[in-house]
Amino acid sequence: MRKKRDFSKKIIKLLDEKPAISVSELTSGIGPNKGSKRPKYAITRSLKGLQDTQLIEKISSGQSEFFRLTNEGKKRANSLKLDSDTAVLNPNWDGFWRIILLDLPEERKSEREALRYLLKKAGFICLKNSAWISPYPFEHLFTNIKKDLGLTTEFMIIVTQFVDEITAKELFKTFGM
Repeated sequence: MRKKRDFSKKIIKLLDEKPAISVSELTSGIGPNKGSKRPKYAITRSLKGLQDTQLIEKISSGQSEFFRLTNEGKKRANSLKLDSDTAVLNPNWDGFWRIILLDLPEERKSEREALRYLLKKAGFICLKNSAWISPYPFEHLFTNIKKDLGLTTEFMIIVTQFVDEITAKELFKTFGM
């Protein structure tokens, strides 16, 4: 029995590396065609599926067609980074706490839920309603997410080494440090 290949994750990862990629560059970046039409067909189907779910968009420029990630696609790319085997949390604490304040209104509920999911995947815990904390150095990832989504005061990132003694003891216990 042949295993069905899904190229969607590979496509998202490739598009995350550049602002836009041509169809031919995407096809060659995913892997050799090996003379078969099946991988090309599977890539085409994956591109269509990603467009249908609004994770990518097609841009036509003269005779060439390019694809790029939408804001939803950028969220998915960040989620894939956290899901990958290379996204290992550094067990050595560097002495800094990462605090994220998340305050998105009800009309942006889907974005808020997606951000909460990413925070949990990155090892953050919710302290109080919209305050999240972690000892893990993922602030750069969240800085990029903040820029991608155009968040200013709704998503604040604070990196500090100063917390009161009682809170520090509780955090050490919570994170098993």
